[in-house]
Amino acid sequence: MQLPCPACGCTDATYASVHRVRAALLDGDVDRAIECGLLGAAPCPQCTAACSAALVAARDSRLAALAARERYRARTERLARRERERAAARAPAPMAPAARAVAPTLPPAAAAALARAKARASGAGS
Repeated sequence: MQLPCPACGCTDATYASVHRVRAALLDGDVDRAIECGLLGAAPCPQCTAACSAALVAARDSRLAALAARERYRARTERLARRERERAAARAPAPMAPAARAVAPTLPPAAAAALARAKARASGAGS
């Protein structure tokens, strides 16, 4: 024997799964309602209009919440990717090993002046 719809008393056995969803919703157990098929449930044509409207409202509300969560996750991922790209663009480019090893050379006149200054400095300290 099939139990009637707990919301409206409908006894149509064809829509027993929908009646189980309604029972879970009446108990406030949304997780159990989802396990019973809330997200894909179509209203029972034998149930009252109020019962069917409550089922459709719960289903649509849950689908909207899941879609919003997915949009939030996609947005968070997109923002993190953009931040990584910006950080990579701001990072200084590494110098080539050959460019780091070569010291800049002084013009001959400056090199001679430096040598004279060094000689005076070492002579002045003695």
